[in-house]
Order: sequence, then C-alpha cells, then structure tokens
Amino acid sequence: MRFITPRARRRAALALVPLLLTAGSRPPSVSPPALVVLFVVDQMRPDYFARFGAQFTGGLARLRAHGAFYPNGLQDHAITQTAPGHATILSGRTPASTGILSNDRSVPDAASPVLGAPGASGASPRRFQGSTLYDWMLARDAGSRVLAVSRKDRSAILPVGRARGDVYWFVDGRFTTSRYYVDTLPAWVRAYAARNGPARLAGRTWSMLLPPDAYAEADSLAFENHGVDVAFPHVLPTAPDSLTARLLRYPWMDSLTLDFALEGARRTGLGRRREGTDLLVVSLSTTDEIGHDWGPDSREMHDQILRLDHWMGWFLDSLGVLVPPARTVIALTADHGILPAPDYARDVLHQAAGRAWLGDIATDAERTFAARYHRSFAFRFEYGLLTADVAELAAIGVDVDSLARALAAVARGRPGISRTYTPAMLAAAPPTDVMAARWRRSIVPGIGWLFAAVTAPGVIWSRNGVANHGTPQEGDVRVPIIVFGPGVHAGTFPRRVPIEDIAPTLARLIGVTPTQPIAGRPLTEVFAR
Repeated sequence: MRFITPRARRRAALALVPLLLTAGSRPPSVSPPALVVLFVVDQMRPDYFARFGAQFTGGLARLRAHGAFYPNGLQDHAITQTAPGHATILSGRTPASTGILSNDRSVPDAASPVLGAPGASGASPRRFQGSTLYDWMLARDAGSRVLAVSRKDRSAILPVGRARGDVYWFVDGRFTTSRYYVDTLPAWVRAYAARNGPARLAGRTWSMLLPPDAYAEADSLAFENHGVDVAFPHVLPTAPDSLTARLLRYPWMDSLTLDFALEGARRTGLGRRREGTDLLVVSLSTTDEIGHDWGPDSREMHDQILRLDHWMGWFLDSLGVLVPPARTVIALTADHGILPAPDYARDVLHQAAGRAWLGDIATDAERTFAARYHRSFAFRFEYGLLTADVAELAAIGVDVDSLARALAAVARGRPGISRTYTPAMLAAAPPTDVMAARWRRSIVPGIGWLFAAVTAPGVIWSRNGVANHGTPQEGDVRVPIIVFGPGVHAGTFPRRVPIEDIAPTLARLIGVTPTQPIAGRPLTEVFAR
C-alpha cells in the first residue's frame, strides 16, 4: 500500500471543495444569509440603466454599482406577460413547466375569494405546477418565512408558487389577500389599512423630479395616454373612486408597495431569526402602467424610473436597520420588457411598426362550429396563440391538422404577421429557429392549440393601445438581472442569460438545493474570484 502523507491528504481534501460547492451548497464555515430579497420591476427595460443611470442616486444606483449586472437577461419565452414572467423567476423553469401560460390562465380562482373585497376576482396559485425557491428553503428549514407584496395579485402570488405564507396585493385601495392563504387578515395588515394612506394622496401633483432640461424626451406627444393628460404636471383626482383607479398608474403606487413591504418585514420579524433564511418578494407594478399609458420612451417613464431609484434607496436603507446588509442577498429583474410605442417608433425613430390582433379568427371559427354543432369548442386567441378544445373537434370528425393549417394560413396573410406554427410545424422546427424555441418554452403540455403566430419586427399585439408587450421579439424578451450582497462578485457581464438562472443562483448563495429538475444554472460570474 502506498503511504499518503498528511500534507497530501490535505491537498486532496481541498481539491474536492469546488466539487462540493454545487448549486445548493456553501462552505461549512459560512453562515447563510438571513434574508433573500427579490425586486421585480414590472416592464423594466435594461437600457434604462444606460439612459438614466447617470441621474441615479438611490437603490438602483447602489445595486448597479456594487452588484453583478447582466444587461442581457432573457424572459426567453413567447408570451411575455406579467404572469408567466413572475412564475419563471424563482422557479428556475419555463412557462411550459410552471403551467402559467398567460395572465388570463394564471391566478384567477373563484374558489379563493379576496378578503374584504366582495366584488374582486378571487386569486390563488392553484394553476402553478412544481416548486420555487421558497419550497427549496422550506425543505431545508421548515421555519423559513416569506412575505410577497405587489400591486397585482399574480405578481405577489406566482414567485412564491403554491406554498402558503404572507402574500398580499392591492385591491380597492388597500393591501389584502385571498382565502387560499388565510381566513382573516393579520392585525398588522388591518392596522396598516386603517392609516388610509392612499386617501392622503388625493389631489397630489405629479411634477418632474428634476428640472425640465434634465429630460431628453419631449413632454407631450399626441398619442400618449390616448391624447389625454399628455404633459406634466399630472394631478391625482380627489374623488375616492377616481383616486383609487388613477393611483395605480402614478408613481406613488410603488412607494405605497415598498412602504407596506417594509412594515410587513418589520412586523413579521423577517430575516431576524437566530438561524435560517427568510424570503421577501417585492414586485413593483407602476413602471408597467406608465409604459402602457405614455410609452416606454416618454418623459413620464424617465421620471418614474428616477423616482423608483429614490424610493428603493430609502427602502434599502430602512431594511438595513432591520436586517444587516451583510446578511442580505438581493436580486432585481423584470417580468418582461416592452417594444417602443408604434407611433413613437414610426414618428420619432423612423422604424417600421404597427399593431396586430387575430381575435376575429377565433371568433369566426367559434361561430361557424357552434352554428353547425350547437355547442362551444372554446376557440380563443391570446397573444399569438389560438387555442381550442381539439379533443372535441377530433371527436366530431374534424381533421385537426388540416384545420390548424388553414387557420394558420389565414393568420399568416394578415398585415404585421411574420410567421405561424401549427403543432406539427413547431415540432419540426430546427433548434436554430429562435421564435419556435420561445414558443416551445411557452406552450403548456395538454393545452389544445391550433397555431402560434409571431409578429413582424416592431409590431405589437394590440387593437388600439398606446404600447404593449407580449411578443417573443427582442424588446419584449430582454430584461436586466442584478445580484447583490455578500459573496457576490460585482461587475458587468454582457452575455445573454435566461431568467431561469436567478433561482439556482440564489439557491447556491443561501445553501439550498432545488427539489426538482430545473432549466436554470447558477450564474458563474456571481461567484467568480
């Protein structure tokens, strides 16, 4: 037997360390962070950091300067909407795996009514399939806690998955939840609502944060906000019902969301256990609303991002009083991007642009088959995808493949449509077909569908909206990714990375392991030394 010296044994043991530090492990001597924070800025485009970054002084500036910044993150699927984007971020899996195809097929659930809002639509994660980072945390530590907050129900619910916890969204002027999570709101949530913060904003004026010459954008373009209230200043109404509706589209909605999240972190003791890691998810929705109303290249958007930077700085400073920054890991990303408003693209950028919608194809098919067979076959068009009850169609003798080809040909002949795929065509498309790959990552197995369409460059899915997202085009797919905190190597990394990589990266930073196969991989640059 060959004798191995103690020194050789030490060298051999050290050589194993990189192999042991997998996506779900940390060095034994390093305590995991006490808190993981995920910020999702709805509709945040990565180019905002380049365009407005010199004017940042708050939270966005801090994360950008001291975090691992990926300007080419990808929500790499075809229906780039809020729900599939949020479901992907902390699951490490594509919409085809999470089961969340679109906004409409996400969290609506009549069996889970919203507390204190009898007229609101119920919501729950029952359609979500599989696990998320929070499930992986619970598998290691049953005491792990979560707080998820957003203006939108789907944005609060889907990053957490099916697990129950403190999950709240904004309904009728206050933050609440559904009976999927609890039967009665906690005392701290009721106390927060009693402050009646939104009412204090009645009549508030939204003016520019900086002097006018700090903004390169024109202050008023005819197409913005459908030609109404297109220039600064913008004033919130005083009537309660009007105030509640308009508040969702003004920057203060983000400040309320951050304030509620901070109060929740304080009252629940998030991140302040003696051992273990907790999760805080804050999804900020106002950027999306402003992008839809005024367009992503508007002066209103510029001002919104500056205000968001300011409020996030306040939030991080305040959170740091509760949980030491040295024990906090932060990620920031977006659920999707957005294409330029078609009018702006044509008139200012001098690029080809337009709007397309194929809903009439579904309506006509439904009417034709209902008239002949006296029942519904659930023809439905959603952001490029025509679905139907194909099993019922086949049962009455319809050649579904022929029907799919015929309807796809109709769609392909419409202005603004660049290509279509039937199920057979999508299955046969080569791996080099980027749009086909994005549709494969979107379509949930078991959903009956007849064709998937792709718009031409610059063409949005819309009937008459100012601006929209939802296509597999580059402007809708690209999002920023930032990871910040202890153990993170700061820098700018331009390679294209899928959003699915965030969950395993955070898992590795806190020392947990995914409980199921996932598509994402840890972002290697985050751990580089």
